[in-house]
Amino acid sequence: MLTGIPSPPEAVWYLGPVPIRAYALAIIAGIVVAVWLGERRWVARGGEPGTVADIAVWAVPFGVVGGRLYHVVSSPDAYFGPDGDPARIIRIWEGGLGIWGAVALGAVGAAIGARQAGVRLAPLADAVAPGILLAQAVGRLGNWFNQELFGRPTDLPWGLEIDPEHRPAGYEQVATFHPTFLYEMVWNVAAALLLIWLDRRYRLGHGQVFWGYVVLYTLGRVWIEALRIDPAEQVLGLRLNIWTSVLVGLVGVVGFVVSRRRHGARGPDGPEAVRRDAVAAPADEASAS
Repeated sequence: MLTGIPSPPEAVWYLGPVPIRAYALAIIAGIVVAVWLGERRWVARGGEPGTVADIAVWAVPFGVVGGRLYHVVSSPDAYFGPDGDPARIIRIWEGGLGIWGAVALGAVGAAIGARQAGVRLAPLADAVAPGILLAQAVGRLGNWFNQELFGRPTDLPWGLEIDPEHRPAGYEQVATFHPTFLYEMVWNVAAALLLIWLDRRYRLGHGQVFWGYVVLYTLGRVWIEALRIDPAEQVLGLRLNIWTSVLVGLVGVVGFVVSRRRHGARGPDGPEAVRRDAVAAPADEASAS
């Protein structure tokens, strides 16, 4: 019978003098999963193999920087509070990447990479969106190893066991907490599978899969964020990430509806559907005839 989820005893292993951190491995594994699935979906849409990997070279560094900046802004006490240390900002291996900053700056990097590759950003975003959800799910394993970002105390059978040194002030005598890392993993995997099914069933295109990702992720993030007890900026009594999720989710709904009304389904797949220089092809063919 399940009596609780134990936390890993270690989050860092040493290969000689080199530290191997579980958080970094989780992030890297998530990126690999996202690129793998994104490549398969991109090729199925008519894109060239290797394009997603090439664009990831731009998107990933931008995303890491953006994710770290958003985390520092939304949880500044650890860096600028009374006992804060600004030098910790660069210690990404300790945890702390905000998804909204990662998506925002990651999109900038992807746009640069897409332009260099000569492909359209919207079909690229549609191809990689489910993989982003899976990457987020895998990345949450790093939070489990670091014993961070868990939820309120709980006596449920699947409560997460947290070592005393990782328990927040005021919760020193509490042993088990909501495993919000697990809740988000399950939500993200389910949302990724739902997106893939919706895409096949309704032939979503023109950014609609990406907007669907935004809507589904924010729906889960709102209630999961409400369970968390780690320090965070508060706005009108709610955590900043809750407000951000609500606002971004509304943007996602509007983006999906506008795209669906303007473009409908994505139409036939093929190179002409994903390349930037294919826009003028129909006009050129008409002129020639």
